[in-house]
Amino acid sequence: MATPAFEEIVEDFEFLEDWEDRYRHVIEQGKAMEPLDDAFKVPATKVNGCASQVWLQPTIENGQFHFDGDSDALIVRGLIAVLRTLYNGLPVGDVPKVDAGGELARLGLHDHLSAQRSNGLRAMIDRIREVALASA
Repeated sequence: MATPAFEEIVEDFEFLEDWEDRYRHVIEQGKAMEPLDDAFKVPATKVNGCASQVWLQPTIENGQFHFDGDSDALIVRGLIAVLRTLYNGLPVGDVPKVDAGGELARLGLHDHLSAQRSNGLRAMIDRIREVALASA
């Protein structure tokens, strides 16, 4: 269950043969994302378990899940952008049903992220799922 925006990233990754190009593409996704307002960079939105500073600010409007986020690390900012394409716009009840690991495996991310980055990515996914479950 992937959004059309996520499917576009999958297609982009299929076109990019070299992991370095894919890595740059993820970073570019993060650079294109609007920065999170500093007012939301507070302990309540901070994601623990990440090697870098990460903040996620979820919102639910008309039953649809959305979140914004930010990080002090370029690659993590890019990962946030990728997660946004995976989850934003879904009905809140569908968010916990997304097989994030399976979808992200289509990009080959786990093969190229450090253990710390992979743990941080899991922490972000867990936070997204927790918020959605609490709101459903």
